[in-house]
Amino acid sequence: MAKIVITNIDNKVISTNEKSNTVLKILHENFIDWMHACGGKGRCTTCKMIVIEGMENLGHLTVHEKRFMEMDALKENERLTCQCILEKGVVTIKVPETSKLPHIQYSD
Repeated sequence: MAKIVITNIDNKVISTNEKSNTVLKILHENFIDWMHACGGKGRCTTCKMIVIEGMENLGHLTVHEKRFMEMDALKENERLTCQCILEKGVVTIKVPETSKLPHIQYSD
């Protein structure tokens, strides 16, 4: 079973057996509201997450993520939740300041 830990939402833990859904889909299936202005199509960076630990447990970078990295819009420790797949293990993430939603209380 794979897990997502969101440090700045009170260390919220989400467990999943799903290995083909994006992180964004897993978050939404577990009632976590996460910004995604382009509808999860990899056309913006509003859904990015900061990966604290477990980058190796995520699937390969997608074409969209590579493009944003080349544009310096995505750092090496960031991934697009709408594009990446949690393949195994645990990934510890946090919501970047620029992607925080006003109706959610963050713990940092």
